[in-house]
Formats: sequence, structure tokens, C-alpha cells
Amino acid sequence: MGNPRKETTLISRFLYISVFAAIWLSSLFSQGAERTPDPKSDAFSTVIQPLFQQNCVKCHGKKEKVDGDVNLLQLEHADQLVSNPELLENIIEAVDSGYMPPESEKPLSEKTNKQLVSSLKAYLKQSIALQKNWPETPIRRMNRFQYNNAVQDLFQLKVEVFSLPERMMREHDNYFQPQTGKMRPEVRVGSRPLGKSQLIERRLGGVAAFPQDLRAENGFDNRADHLSLSPLLLESFLRLSRSIVSSADFNSKTCGIWKEFFEFPKDKSTEETQAIVEVRLRKFLTRAFRRPASDELVNRYTSYVMRQIQNQKSFTESMQEAAAAVLASPQFFYLYDQSADRDSPNQTGIDDFSLASRLSFFLWGSIPDQTLLDLAAAGKLHEPDVLTTQVSRMLHDERLKRFCDSFPVQWLQLERIISSTPDPQRYPQFYFAKYRASMHMMLEPLLLFETLLIEDQSVLKLIDSDFSYRSDLLEAWYRDGKRGNPGSPVTVNFRRVPVKDRRQGGVITNAAVMTMTSNATRTQPITRGAWIAGVILNDPPKPPPADVPLLEDKPKEGEENLTLRERFAAHRKQASCAGCHQRIDPLGFALENYDAAGLWRETYPNGRTVDASGKLLSKHEFSNIIEFKDALLAEKDRFTRAFAAHLLSFALGREMGVADSLALDKIVADTATADYRFQSLIKEIVLSPPFLQSTVRQRNESVVE
Repeated sequence: MGNPRKETTLISRFLYISVFAAIWLSSLFSQGAERTPDPKSDAFSTVIQPLFQQNCVKCHGKKEKVDGDVNLLQLEHADQLVSNPELLENIIEAVDSGYMPPESEKPLSEKTNKQLVSSLKAYLKQSIALQKNWPETPIRRMNRFQYNNAVQDLFQLKVEVFSLPERMMREHDNYFQPQTGKMRPEVRVGSRPLGKSQLIERRLGGVAAFPQDLRAENGFDNRADHLSLSPLLLESFLRLSRSIVSSADFNSKTCGIWKEFFEFPKDKSTEETQAIVEVRLRKFLTRAFRRPASDELVNRYTSYVMRQIQNQKSFTESMQEAAAAVLASPQFFYLYDQSADRDSPNQTGIDDFSLASRLSFFLWGSIPDQTLLDLAAAGKLHEPDVLTTQVSRMLHDERLKRFCDSFPVQWLQLERIISSTPDPQRYPQFYFAKYRASMHMMLEPLLLFETLLIEDQSVLKLIDSDFSYRSDLLEAWYRDGKRGNPGSPVTVNFRRVPVKDRRQGGVITNAAVMTMTSNATRTQPITRGAWIAGVILNDPPKPPPADVPLLEDKPKEGEENLTLRERFAAHRKQASCAGCHQRIDPLGFALENYDAAGLWRETYPNGRTVDASGKLLSKHEFSNIIEFKDALLAEKDRFTRAFAAHLLSFALGREMGVADSLALDKIVADTATADYRFQSLIKEIVLSPPFLQSTVRQRNESVVE
């Protein structure tokens, strides 16, 4: 190895490794599934095509009118549908969600709608089976949250590597104890982004983090297509690795493996020292690279350490140099899969070491522990019973806090609350000293999320919960909008309280969400509707056309007595806007009783009564927020599927594709049988084909048979 900077050659080679071919869907079609219809069966001619002709081609094909670039008039036989799974999925979503036919046309009867959707889903199933290339779980770099955790676990550090402002909630008094299966009735927490004192923590001095990776739109900050590696960032990894091991705070008191890895073995000959170095490095490299280190790799690192010692460097310094080289290696900071090499020639799964990494980075945001590595080495981790047991163990480990520090913040898009500044003239109670009420608001949904997960309650309580965690400030906020006791800006006490008023509870009507989806002076129903569509239903709208003017904050002359709904009506009249507004307007206006700071109101400032009525998915009518929650709960499988898709996307670091749809359907069905319990949903995701399978696969037609 000569010099640790030769690790850059490893980097060059590693970055161009080809991602292994993957196959992942065959098990879905062999588990007693219904036989899919032949493409030339008469379902197309007797059900689908007549309904398209009668209800759809007016806007999608006739007279060269092709709304949404979808021409249904050109579809002459089922093969054309089967060959286009993306089109099939889009049509199914539009019909099943009630968005098509549009409001201006006669709706399909419930029986006809179900018949059409069922026929289309049968073709989608066959379409997916016939595809040759499937979604990749791509090679991807660790984000800085994962890098911090991985370094911390690798060295068993008792301090942080560097500060992470994106970790919104700081735990105090070690309240997070998932092994108990119960959250404490009172917890003490702090808000990192809005309380600077929260960044004063024990960490390695002189270590500067690389820039925060941005969250993908409607996604997460671990998405492979957003985690680039520029030459500048590569150089920063080299500097960062050296700064970690050379920090004055990196010593025998803070590093748990100091004695077994860095401490000099006294009274040993050169041969004995080399043997000790080799043993130590083999264990260290296996843990760092998440799979057994080859003899060649161990020998290169060992040779380097021994040369450093021969050049008069101390044993500890030489081992630190080797450790720095490991931290700067792509084999450490890149996540990648290898296909399993088991008995069956048609084996499509990832190997057990890849599975261990995929599992640990999903639930712990870090490298696998020794238990996972041992099971992987024994070739047992992929066995369903073993895997289920390990998921349960991980869900009851304190490292689960890292999942709670990463996923819910991004899923709920809570970073938006940081820049929310309601008008101080209208909402003076929002501000106190140099702080804001949003410091408290952002923590409430995170504590609810943690409680539902630790106590294995139903994920449906994310929509409508009968309890919450509230500070004194939030209790007053929800009660009468007055300023409660803000307490210390460093730590805040939250108590578990029952929620009897269903206008509260869950994440949707949380004050943080209501505030961050408003501007300084008024609510933004379209922004709120888009948030519901993307976060709760996982169906984000497309960006609005560039030529659509924004609604002015102040009403124009003559519009002073109009409600916000009436002022928005003009937007719906534009053909380019009507389709999206049909979908998101009812979602946003359902929340209109909550003002720009999340306070309940019955009327607007001009005295007009707030109208929060609407229809969810064009079939569930509601007149207030409670009925809106009931409508969402009536579509509980749709919400669970959307939530599962978010979780699976987070777990795999990629977008969901059409080929994932059958797996998501099964995840939801199995979770429903377990009363929609949170931990059951997590286990079903881990046991699903997309999680277990490799990246890309080539299939032959016989798989479908």
C-alpha cells in the first residue's frame, strides 16, 4: 500500500464497478397468485376499449386532442397496454382515484369503475412480469448523517463525529428506550435547527463535516441519484478521514476500540507485531467494509502499517494512518450490493452481507453490528424466520433512534418550518425572546411518530391519534391560541396528553404542518393540498405552469369580501390548471379552518364563514376536518400503501417504479391482517422482494408461466 493516498486508486476503480444484474419479481408470481389474462383475451375488447371510447377518447385522442400526452384512441389491442406498464399504472391511478373522468363528465358507476380497474390491474400484473429490466437499487454514497453514525459505530465513539443540524430533535435524559415497548409519559427534548445551544455537544474537535446532502423532491437525502461525488468532495473525504483520527478528542477515553486496535502491544518482536496488526486489521476491515476482508486487502494494509513503523512512526500513529485510509475508501463510504451465490442458478437475491448492510442502514442509519455480520457469514440472515427475528431485535435497539431522527423529518418535510415566520403583528404570541413557537411545534409530530413505532401502534394513528405529546406552550396554543410558558430555549418538557378533540391529533392538523404550509399573512390551500397529496397519499402534483400568476396576498379591489376559495376559483377555469386543482383543492381547503399559524378559526378576517367542505378522491364527501379524517381512514389501504412506498424508497435509496407496485400491494395486505401495526409494516417491507432482491435482472418468458 506504500502510502494511504494510494487509496485514490481504489476510489477510481471502485467508482467504475458495474452494478450487478438483478432479478427481483419472480417470487410474486409464484406464490399462488391468480393467473393473469392473456393479452388477447376479450377483457380489452369487452370492458376496457368500450369504456375508453365512451368516456375517455373525447379528451385523449379524438380530433387530435391528447390531454396529458395520453392517446387512448390509438389503443387497438391489449398488447399495446401490456407493453406500456407506465401508461397502465397512470390510467389505473387516474380511474381508481376518481380523477378520471373529470368533474365535467358523467362519472363511472361504482361497479363499472371496479370492473375497469380490475381488468387494468390484471394487465399490469402481466406487463410487469414480461419486463426484462427492473428498478435498480443503485450504488450510492453515504450521506453525512450515515457517515457520522458509521464512524461512530466503527470506533465505538462516545462522542459525536461532527454536529448535525438536520437532526431536528435532541434527546435528553435517555428517554428513547424501545426495548421497553413504551414511551415515557414525560420527556425532555430540544430543538436543534432553531436553538443554537443544541449544537453545543461533545464531539471531535477540529473535525468539519462535509456539506449536507439535500433532500430529493418528494424524496429523501439518501437517494442515489442525488448523492454525487465530485473531485472536491472526494478530496474532502481524504481530509475528513485524517482529521477524525488525529483529533485531540480521539483517544482512549472516547474511542471504545482504542485498546484492542490502537494501543501498542508491548514486548513483542517484529514478527509478533505484524501478526497482531494483521489480526486487528482483518477484524476492522471486515466491520468497515461490511463483508469479510480478503487476504490481499489485509496484506496491503498490514504492509503499509509495518512500513510506517519501520520509518520510526509509533504503532498508534501507524494504525491511525491505516484507519484514516479506510474511512477515505469507497468500500467504506459507498453502499453497494453483491448477488447471492446460492444453490439455485436462478437465484436473484442479494448476498447476506449486502442484506445486512441494507437492513442496518435502513433501521440504524449505520453499518451492521457483529450479530448481523455473523449471521451473514453463516449464510442464515436471508432465512425468513432469522430475518424476522433480527428486524424485531433492531426495532428494540436504541440505535433505532437514528431512523426516527432521519425518516419522519424528511417524510413530513419538517425542514420547511425553519423558515416559517408568521406576521409578528398578527401572531405576536409566536415569538418569545429570540425564539419561535415553531421550536415546540416541530417536535410534536416527531414524538408521536416515535411513540407509534416503539409501542407498535397502528400507522393509521398518524392520520388521527387519540393522544399527543405537548409542551406548556403547545397546550395553550391548541386551547386558546394564547402564549403559554415557553420554558427554557435549551430543553423543553413534553407530556403525553389525551386528544379528545378530533380537530387535533395525528400529523395532518399539527401546528407545524399548518404553519409551514402558509405564508406570513394567510393560509396557502394549494400548498397544503400538495403537501397532503405528496406526503399522505404519495401522489405529488406536477409543478404548476410557469405562466400561471400567483394569488396576491391582499385581495384586489372589489374582492375584499370574497373567501379564499372564491378567489381561487379563477384558477380552476384555466384548462391547464383544472386537472391538478380537481385533485389538490379539496385536500387543501379541508384544512382551511386552521389559520397561518395553525390556530383554529370559524371565520375569515372579513367575517365570511370558512368553508372546509369537499370530496376526497371524487367519492368521499366531507364538510369539516373530522369528516375529512374519516374519509382518509376510509381509504386506509391507500394511505398505508403510500406510507409503505415512502418507507421502501427510504430503505432502498431510490424512487419507486411500476415494478414495485405488486410488492406494495402485498405489503399492505399483510399489514392489514396485523391491524396496520407499525412494526408489522416494517417487517413486511424487509421481507418484500424489492428489499431482498438484487438490482437488475434479465428474464425469460418462462418465468411468467
